[in-house]
Amino acid sequence: MALAGCSWLLLSATFLSVGAEISITPEPAQPAEGDNVTLAVHGLLGELLAYNWYAGPTLSLTYLVASYIISTGDEIPGPAHTGREAVRPDGGLDIQGVLPRHSGTYILQTLNRQLQTEVGYGHLQVYEILAQPVVMANNTALVERRDTLHLMCSSPSPAEVRWFFNGEALPIAIRLGQSPDGRVLTRHGVRREEAGAYQCEVWNPVSVSRSEPINLTVYFGPERVAILQDSTTRTGCTIKLDFNTSLTLWCVSQSCPEPEYMWVFNGRALKNGRDHLNISSMTAAQEGTYTCIAKNPKTLLSGSASVVVKLSAAAVVMTIVPVPTKPMEGQDVTLTVQGYPKDLLVYAWYRGPASEPNRLLSQLPSGNWIAGPAHTGREAAFANCSLLVQKLNLTDAGRYTLKTITLQGKTETLDVELQVAINLPPLHEDQRHLPEPEPGTG
Repeated sequence: MALAGCSWLLLSATFLSVGAEISITPEPAQPAEGDNVTLAVHGLLGELLAYNWYAGPTLSLTYLVASYIISTGDEIPGPAHTGREAVRPDGGLDIQGVLPRHSGTYILQTLNRQLQTEVGYGHLQVYEILAQPVVMANNTALVERRDTLHLMCSSPSPAEVRWFFNGEALPIAIRLGQSPDGRVLTRHGVRREEAGAYQCEVWNPVSVSRSEPINLTVYFGPERVAILQDSTTRTGCTIKLDFNTSLTLWCVSQSCPEPEYMWVFNGRALKNGRDHLNISSMTAAQEGTYTCIAKNPKTLLSGSASVVVKLSAAAVVMTIVPVPTKPMEGQDVTLTVQGYPKDLLVYAWYRGPASEPNRLLSQLPSGNWIAGPAHTGREAAFANCSLLVQKLNLTDAGRYTLKTITLQGKTETLDVELQVAINLPPLHEDQRHLPEPEPGTG
């Protein structure tokens, strides 16, 4: 019995049976674009004459893919045929190189010898091979607690989306800012812990694709500004130094980016834009309050810390040592001063007590020393407070007094007693070999 396509369609419209047991399943079950797919048919009963395949929700001629006459093997393409479909003798439908547009509802209509029809329904979902998505941001450098972050995962495919932060699945706390479709992240008042690399990933049952990372910077601080000395926190305390010792102060803070630094000494700005300050040789002139100011050029916030630097309260013990320690008349001697104050303003040597001005030997107010009333022409003074006395005689023995005055007005006096030994003339040769008296002779 030969059936023309048009008469077969008319008959199918007249004899539609209800409650068909025909089922349709795609093979493979989750095809990717480009795969060859077979819509396999199950539950065909009786002796059949023809098949009609529809790619649509209804038995409309518009959705007809093809008609197939079983006895002759003839296939008649319909309006919905794309050139990729072919009906199999067992009723299945082969689709070569499926595309996402092949997704949808498929209906198989059968005609038996009693001119009765049955229909079966199936669904084909073709998953596309996903292109790499792109993360777009409103800004990649934000200020903490001030700016809002917007990240969008851009992809042409209606696939599922998941987010990654620094290579790991996004924490739940951050995921709370996702849009319903998961493609947009919004964070009001962004936090520093949210700085890092963000990626989005689109996926379906047959394909996964992850974006390149986009790096987010969150500016914050400066916070916890502190001054360190040798890695020890010194903020808010007093640092005591000995005379002529060195000191390095470090300014640290929690800040992104690294802040700009300014040092202030006793209210006066120093020409130092570094994160540390060096005091190479401590004197009284360098006593005072040192303040570090850290300013973040991005957040426009600033913070500061201060320390007080003072000379050590323990006085330096000043001593005078004659060199040589036991000079003889005719020799030179240096009254060497050890532990003299390093913030010295002026000193003076006296031949005797410092209370008698006429006993002044020499003084050093600045630069070269100046001779005093008691100067004999054989004394010379040095910047380290030492005094040289040349060609000693016995009258040079006695008390010598040193008086020092510091830049802060501190006065100190110290004396030393100089002893000069008599230089006896050497014995003559005949005096060295005089016979010793015999025992019992007077």
